[in-house]
Amino acid sequence: MNSIITELERSKATMTEWFEHLHRSPELSMREEKTAAYIEQVLRDIGGYQIETGVGKHGIVASLKVGDGSKTIGLRADFDALPIDEAEGLSCRSETPGVAHLCGHDGHATMLLAAARHLAATRNFNGTVRLIFQPGEETMEGGPAMIADGLFERFPVDAVFGLHNIPGLEKGKFYFREGNAMAAVDNWEIEITGKGGHGAFPNLAIDPVVAGSSLVMALQTVVSRNIAPANSAVVTVGAFQAGQAGNVIAQNAVLRLSIRTTTPQDREMVLGNVRRLVRQQAESFGCVCLIREGIPGAVLTNDPEETRKAADIAIAAFGEDRVCVQGPAYLASEDFAFMLQERKGTYCFIGNGNSQFVHHPGYVFDTDILPVGAAYWVALTEGYLR
Repeated sequence: MNSIITELERSKATMTEWFEHLHRSPELSMREEKTAAYIEQVLRDIGGYQIETGVGKHGIVASLKVGDGSKTIGLRADFDALPIDEAEGLSCRSETPGVAHLCGHDGHATMLLAAARHLAATRNFNGTVRLIFQPGEETMEGGPAMIADGLFERFPVDAVFGLHNIPGLEKGKFYFREGNAMAAVDNWEIEITGKGGHGAFPNLAIDPVVAGSSLVMALQTVVSRNIAPANSAVVTVGAFQAGQAGNVIAQNAVLRLSIRTTTPQDREMVLGNVRRLVRQQAESFGCVCLIREGIPGAVLTNDPEETRKAADIAIAAFGEDRVCVQGPAYLASEDFAFMLQERKGTYCFIGNGNSQFVHHPGYVFDTDILPVGAAYWVALTEGYLR
């Protein structure tokens, strides 16, 4: 395995070129037309793969069969960006105002492309590998869209695997966890409608900003007063948008919520309480409300057997000191959870070292882990398809 890492390290300049292109040209979830075209072109330049595009809108599946083996493995990487401005002073910055790769999906796609090239060149396995390049992870749309488009019926796999970089974890170290590893997320939009008016005459208006502000505070009690202390959940109001001028009382206010839970029972209870508080708070201020519920969330649950198998392969490849076999769980979410509902598999983390956390304007993906992540995909494919 050391020879594979060494070989991939020799290709780091090419990986960096792919990464920097993706990083400079980010696209938002389910709008990744140019990103998908670039990934497709790199795959065609590599050669050897049967490539299907447009799966779940912009998704790509690249398949390579070697030998007569009947087993098939799926490897998934995401490639969408976030609606955030990147911090100034970074060496490679987004060229799209208001959009940036601040979660490392550009790095994830690069790792899988690097593994694709190595696997096509060496063909040191017996069976079929399918590379799944997925759009729309940040909005929880891409995974369900690919599944609805027949992902696993059109491109069958025995198991499917995913990977994500995590700042704060030791750089280049892998972390596996059996069972629940990430939370279910429900992304909701709340619209509160009052009566607009002049800022000098609040008595002639019904202010949705006041109603929305009261709702924000009320939502803080959902977890603190209802979730058992031993359990985990979070309700975040990530956006509150209303009005354009200080002397105008807005007609509408929009709140965008991220609701995260780790058990079906807590999810049902939390969502019910949010619905109740939204209705009651709006009514108490004389407003009306509209709740737009997003794609239902799912807890990411790793299959124990596949997790142990992947961890053992990683230990053989990198050594016990570079692998944690029961790593941390997070209240962050992943739409890879929906793929794990369809096929067994596991989702692991690779440490990104001491950077700002993902979704922060100053987050930086450490390109030193590109060859390491690619080596994991190669090792997993060769180990699974012996």
